[in-house]
Amino acid sequence: MATPVMEQYKRIKREHADAVLFFRMGDFYEMFFDDAKLAAKVLGIALTSRSKGPGAVPMAGVPHHAVEGYLQKMIRAGYRVAICDQLEDPSQARGIVERGVTRIVTPGTLTEDALLESKRPNYLAAVCADGHSVGLAWVDVSTGRFLARDIEVEILADELNRFAPAECLLPEGRTQDPEDRIAAIVRSVVPSVTPHRGWVFDRDNALRILTDHFKTHSLDGFGCDSLGPALSSAGALIDYLQETQRTSLSHIFRIEPYVAEAYCGLDRTTRRCLELTETQREGRREGSLLWVLDRTETPMGGRLLHDWVTQPLRRIDEITARQDGVEAFVKDTRLRNGVRDILHEIGDMERLAARISSGRCNARDLLGLKNSLRQMAPLREATGWCEQPLLASLREGLQAPGEVIDLIERAIAPDAPHTLRDGGIIREGHNAELDEIRSIRREGKQWIARFQANEIKRTGIPSLKVGFNQVFGYYIEVTRTHDEKVPPHYIRKQTLKNAERYITPELKEYESKVLNAEERGKTLEYELFVKVRDEVARHTHEVQRCAASVAVIDTLCSLAQAAVENNYVRPRVSDDPAIEIRDGRHPV
Repeated sequence: MATPVMEQYKRIKREHADAVLFFRMGDFYEMFFDDAKLAAKVLGIALTSRSKGPGAVPMAGVPHHAVEGYLQKMIRAGYRVAICDQLEDPSQARGIVERGVTRIVTPGTLTEDALLESKRPNYLAAVCADGHSVGLAWVDVSTGRFLARDIEVEILADELNRFAPAECLLPEGRTQDPEDRIAAIVRSVVPSVTPHRGWVFDRDNALRILTDHFKTHSLDGFGCDSLGPALSSAGALIDYLQETQRTSLSHIFRIEPYVAEAYCGLDRTTRRCLELTETQREGRREGSLLWVLDRTETPMGGRLLHDWVTQPLRRIDEITARQDGVEAFVKDTRLRNGVRDILHEIGDMERLAARISSGRCNARDLLGLKNSLRQMAPLREATGWCEQPLLASLREGLQAPGEVIDLIERAIAPDAPHTLRDGGIIREGHNAELDEIRSIRREGKQWIARFQANEIKRTGIPSLKVGFNQVFGYYIEVTRTHDEKVPPHYIRKQTLKNAERYITPELKEYESKVLNAEERGKTLEYELFVKVRDEVARHTHEVQRCAASVAVIDTLCSLAQAAVENNYVRPRVSDDPAIEIRDGRHPV
């Protein structure tokens, strides 16, 4: 007969039949039945059983604190994972603990640093066909970047190859159709193809989903009013993210129409032969053009350089502006070295902002953001005397929200742990109630020592001692040789071979106070952390603006560093169709 917990598991699994269900039970995520067999094989973990005999239920589990590493293995093996968490405190639950899926993890929806390449975007794409036109949209949920464009079906493979999505959505019914040309193209390029509800790709439904998300009446303000089927693909992406992420997507606050005319169109064969981002034979980054040029100090700069290499500019004025920015760093060694030193102290502000905005950050993430934002002022100062127009314009974006820095500094302990429910994340002095609770816990040893000394003096039992264990709580231990001296108000709690253990009303009251204080302290710390996190999340757009400026500065500086190291010469670019190269060297 199935237990209530297994009935709960089966109900949730039925709702997510296409995913491996990680079912939280205490300190582990457990898998059962076929999911357990699959996980044991993919993850290399032990396969056990929940019961014995013919009705034994296959079972496998992973520790919740190490789940990221196991998620990475499951995703790389091509599986979706539904994360089912405990939605209430087990100690407060009446009956079985309420559980529910809080997130569905797929290749295109990753946000954790441990699951992502730091210097490579992780795009989720969607494709929708309308006659001879194909609508293409792509979003990096880990940073919030969201683009869309309409293309001809003939260049679909080249476009998908350009930004290399980790996952692509197609309307239901098209993914496995062998006669469907669009689906065949997508499958030939994208490693993970996911069917999604067909009605979502309807233009009217997609427009409603997008305007609801952006809280606008139309998409005119984004310049997307003229999009064709790309709008349908964009709506499907937001719907899919709402379904899988089940949290705020406020860091995705705009959609950009991709302006193809601004970039050189390179087909898949050309990209492969040029070895822009990976070598042709081994498919390795080492030995590619990107590997040669990448001297970036930040993940944002690394991802932007990846974009610059894979989509070279066409407009001479934009090319010249970038060259001028690079040249400023090439000519001024002190500027270049000073800026690189500052950039080295800046973390992945884009992905930190995304995790904070979506409520998936920990205290270390907040500290990382604070430390990164603190570098904005030195970076502005370091570039402040350089009059190069591009750098001057970028300085405007380096205005860090000071209230965010101050709040995190006041609230979050500098040595905060990764976990959120075990305490130690809120700084002393931030909250009076928490400080009082901590004082009770800190003074516990002193109180016990005073209580023990008073009891020895009052009873005349020199060997009396006060102890604590997890099973019985606090107790007074008296050896049998002093049984006759035990006061009548002592209440027997446990009998040992050579001693008796007792409790008194005073000690019981103190035990309740201390244990309640510890639980209340942990709960209060988490509540305070959530308040800080949510307040920081209100400044997501300001953080993203800083991150965007840092990325461009880092990329320009990286190209300058590569130019100095490799003795590169600035080319003169013109509209002349001829090309003249003197004493040229292959960059790789």
